[in-house]
Amino acid sequence: MSCVKFSCLNPSQKTMLFLLLPAMMVLHTLALMEVQVPDQPMVALYGMDTMLNCTFSAEGPYNLSDVSVFWQLTDTKRSVHGFSNGHDLLADQAPRFANRTQLSPPQLLQKSASLMLRDVVVADEGSYTCFVRVRDYGSAALFLQVASPYSQPVVTLEPDSTPRPGDEVALTCVAYGGYPQASVIWRDEGGHNLTDNVTTSHVANEQGLFSLTSILTVVLEPSNIYSCQIINPLLGEEGKAFVSISGQSMAFPPVALWVTIGLAVCLLVLLIALAAVCRRKIKESCEEARREEEAKELEEDESKTAMTLLKS
Repeated sequence: MSCVKFSCLNPSQKTMLFLLLPAMMVLHTLALMEVQVPDQPMVALYGMDTMLNCTFSAEGPYNLSDVSVFWQLTDTKRSVHGFSNGHDLLADQAPRFANRTQLSPPQLLQKSASLMLRDVVVADEGSYTCFVRVRDYGSAALFLQVASPYSQPVVTLEPDSTPRPGDEVALTCVAYGGYPQASVIWRDEGGHNLTDNVTTSHVANEQGLFSLTSILTVVLEPSNIYSCQIINPLLGEEGKAFVSISGQSMAFPPVALWVTIGLAVCLLVLLIALAAVCRRKIKESCEEARREEEAKELEEDESKTAMTLLKS
């Protein structure tokens, strides 16, 4: 019976084995083809197309029939896109990637297995693994992050009343349609950070995009300017809104507006009524003057008639 244990080898065989082991390890390493993807997470804009970059280092000439490429979700192993023997393999593709992925055969011949992903959505965020085989094989994983800019923030004053210096007021900053969750920085006109007095909330819609609401509570000073700044962690500073308060509401208060409208309507009605009365009084005065004039003329006519009779 032959012995295969290391202890059964003679000294010369042991020496030969130690010499061959490094060479065997090198050959094993060379058998794995190098596949390269970005080291840092890739950022894709919501609703836009993006390229998942993947390159490989195949040795020697090769044809498309020699290339096999498989993209899959790293965590769930669901297929994103497959290619082999010169054709796409989409039978096992996850439904949400249907008609949204594309590999370029000419690029495969240029040692690029980069995958086009169209119309990026929030659910696309995650880790993707690129498998490539050209005689040898290799794989690498990249991480895709999705970003969407927030709308220009809008600041409003609550409650709907006329604030005075010393009153506690709430300023509300609102922005929509962003991803991921953003941070909010409130400052006064002196540049002081007021974030300690802030309550911020994010609410996601069906597409996974966030609506942001940030409320700052402050004691109103005679004159001050406040700013609300939105910062997207992936896109940086996105927008800033200012509000100036000088002991009065920054917008015309609705209550005062209705009171003013009511007073204006009452004044208009009063003026119309006064005009009608004046017109009636003037008309009555004119009629009375006309009657007096007619009576005077009648009296004069009667006098003339009487004088005529007397002369006769």
